[in-house]
Amino acid sequence: MTSPTSTEYEKYYVPEQSKMAVMATIGLILSIFGASQVINDRTFGDGITGGSWSILLFGLFFFMATLFVWFRQAIRENMAGLNSAQLKKSYVLGMFWFIFSEVMFFFAFFGALFYVRNLVGPWLAGEGEAGRMNGLLWEGFQYDWPMKQTPQEAVGGAASQMIANNGTFVSAHTSMAFGDAHAWYQWLPLWNTIILLSSSFTVHMAHMGILNGNRTKFNSWLAITVGLGMLFLCVQFYEYYEAYEHFGLTLNSGIYGSTFFMLTGFHGFHVFMGMTMLLIQLLRSFKGHFTADDHFGFEASSWYWHFVDVVWVFLFLFVYIL
Repeated sequence: MTSPTSTEYEKYYVPEQSKMAVMATIGLILSIFGASQVINDRTFGDGITGGSWSILLFGLFFFMATLFVWFRQAIRENMAGLNSAQLKKSYVLGMFWFIFSEVMFFFAFFGALFYVRNLVGPWLAGEGEAGRMNGLLWEGFQYDWPMKQTPQEAVGGAASQMIANNGTFVSAHTSMAFGDAHAWYQWLPLWNTIILLSSSFTVHMAHMGILNGNRTKFNSWLAITVGLGMLFLCVQFYEYYEAYEHFGLTLNSGIYGSTFFMLTGFHGFHVFMGMTMLLIQLLRSFKGHFTADDHFGFEASSWYWHFVDVVWVFLFLFVYIL
């Protein structure tokens, strides 16, 4: 953690009243609404998603523009020497609570995965007291994970469903699990794991560089970290292409497809955010913004990056391996 500049009493700097938080909230609401509409249109609509994409992209642009202005203001205040030791401590607490909220965010999705795999799936196949009626509704359904057959397919398709259906679901030909990989060296999740774990090491080396006052070392290792983040996203993009075009794994592949893209997609978005944060710190370093005693912007970004790496380890285990 960045050491405080003074242990004596300091006047706490209170910024002027700002509308940035409200504007950022508006951008997030528009983004979430647009994303949900895109998914609904592609799944249950006529496939035309132009208006939904417009809302999503506008919301993202509005949100990113707000963050750009907001962060630029915070950086200028710090460079002007307005941030006291007390305010820097509040920044640390703020980042702590932000990362904690992200932990809870992913905890909910991992909880949903656990619920589906260990409770709902067996119930639909007729296991236990809760599955007695489901065994009649979905006769012939055999549960396994990754699911090779949806309950809808087991009863003969959407037209044969005894209860209201929400679209047609077709299982994937091949899952993304290690057991279905053609060869270990062709298994993309393994390479992405190596990439992210390596990036944790490189961002740590960058931290050591700035702590020692070695800006060249800091810039070099941080640039490598940003490059690894970009490489991860490229590999994941190719993995999604492979899933859709060759494996038949889509959002309409039943609960396996839904949970797979939900977990890995949100994680990929967080990788993009973390990579962007680190890239901004690299650009700031080129302007000479950081010192050995004052580099909280980078510290906060590196904490977030380590968090993203830890989440991927759990994803790798519970989505791809187990």
